[in-house]
Amino acid sequence: MTKLLLSLHVLAAVLAIGPVTVAASMFPGALRHAHTEPGDGEALTNLRMLHRICRVYAVIGIAVPVFGFATASSLGVLGSGWLITSIVLTAAAAAILALLILPAQDRALATAQTPGSGPGPRSAGRLAMHTGVFNLLWATVTVLMIIRPGSTTGA
Repeated sequence: MTKLLLSLHVLAAVLAIGPVTVAASMFPGALRHAHTEPGDGEALTNLRMLHRICRVYAVIGIAVPVFGFATASSLGVLGSGWLITSIVLTAAAAAILALLILPAQDRALATAQTPGSGPGPRSAGRLAMHTGVFNLLWATVTVLMIIRPGSTTGA
């Protein structure tokens, strides 16, 4: 059962978090393009698509910690320092996505859709910074999951 849970946890991480990190990383560049080409319908379509990917896969991404907790419980490592650190970093990444990135994308998309008022380059820069921190947190969690300091499996 542990192998199944671990497989589902890893698959959920790859299939849910991967698209969010890629789409969120692409959004600031697409926003800058929409700013330089205010009448470009394709730029607006790209922004909408990237934002939708972020929103939908953020919800699907809830499966990652669910399967993670189930896996950790079956392995008996819920009290391990590396896992607690990963949980805190995952919560921080989720908070950045839910409280900073997605609302900023909403605002940028609303601004881009308003004729005559393009999204400002500062908002794209700030969004890129928040996305970079989000991606760095997920990369750190991934490394912790692979290295598992203090692991007794030897893998």
